[in-house]
Amino acid sequence: MALLLLLVVPGGLVAAFAFTGHAVGSLGRTGLRAAGRAVWLSSAAALVAAVAALLYTWGLLHVVAAVTETWEGGTESAPLPPCLTPGGEERASRVVGHTVSYVPLGFVCETSGGGSYTSDTVPAYVNPGVLVLALTAAGVAAGARARDAQARSARGAGGTAARRRRDG
Repeated sequence: MALLLLLVVPGGLVAAFAFTGHAVGSLGRTGLRAAGRAVWLSSAAALVAAVAALLYTWGLLHVVAAVTETWEGGTESAPLPPCLTPGGEERASRVVGHTVSYVPLGFVCETSGGGSYTSDTVPAYVNPGVLVLALTAAGVAAGARARDAQARSARGAGGTAARRRRDG
């Protein structure tokens, strides 16, 4: 689990830079003034995806901090410090282990009765924010693809009609 966390955190940062690079590169190749709607939409989708990746990585850093806190142990290791919530000391006293949930992102405390609950280590805005940003990026990217397909279709139909007129 810890090894996966160590891979996902840099992966989120790499994804954010890759999405940003795609957005800037697309606009740079065509030029700001020459860029059509499809390029602008594609670049906007990439930037929104970059923000989603950064927000997910921010939440993941909170999970890494919680996992690190449980490893440190010491005299306050039972119950696990990330599982303690105000007013939930009794529930936290039954915690026997923990796992990490990647979707939705969270630090999950497992109790002795076979149940579990997600601690509040990840800020409450992270999961809904990532969901909204990811869906927005996907929607805008789909719009960019549709716009690009429409523009290609119009160019292809216009070229055929012009040849028909010219040829006869």
